[in-house]
Amino acid sequence: MTQSPWQPISPAKPVRPAKEPLNRERIVDTALRVMIDQGYEAVSMRKIAQELQTGPASLYAHVANKKELDQLLVDRAAAAMNLPSPPDPERWQEQLKEAMREMLRAMRTMPGVARAAIGAVPLGEAALRTSECLLGILKAGGLPDQAVAWAVDLIPLYVTAVAFEENVQRADQWSPEDLEQFLDGLRSYFASLPADRFPLTMALAGPLTAGAAGDDRFEFGISVITAGLASLAERR
Repeated sequence: MTQSPWQPISPAKPVRPAKEPLNRERIVDTALRVMIDQGYEAVSMRKIAQELQTGPASLYAHVANKKELDQLLVDRAAAAMNLPSPPDPERWQEQLKEAMREMLRAMRTMPGVARAAIGAVPLGEAALRTSECLLGILKAGGLPDQAVAWAVDLIPLYVTAVAFEENVQRADQWSPEDLEQFLDGLRSYFASLPADRFPLTMALAGPLTAGAAGDDRFEFGISVITAGLASLAERR
């Protein structure tokens, strides 16, 4: 019916844009962004719900709890890894080192994910593919099955510990000058210790503080792990 000329014209109601459907992918994307920007401690179901402008109950329809969210964050990091394949018996030691370097690279690009991985048994599809790749490399090296099984736990544990320590120390925020100043102070402290009680710490003040500026310490660790595993294959 035609509106009477004396009736006021009702303002048009604003059209609200439709909300993007909530799903697991969006939840993980948001959790990852919060973790990178604010740190692992900031990630909670309530915080993610606020970021997505919804209630925590809506999240539980897609993610069971914070523990599962941690698993999904770890799986996202695993999916970003480009691991060597196929396993090569002639190059298995170098492939193992390449895999560990790639794991650290992925964790560095997602600061905080190492904290999510600590103490967790990664069961996501991408994480399982990572384990399968490591198992293949280790089997190609001729290691005993039990050594393979334990090594596939040891290797991520070492890499995760390195990434976690870097994250706790905020290593990415240190300038070269800050780092050198810290190391100088640490060397001076070790060198000033009582020689009768700490003779070796005092004498090795230089080596104890070396290699902190790059990946020398990490490379030492993966070399030790690889050489140790190789010795098990040789004994077999």
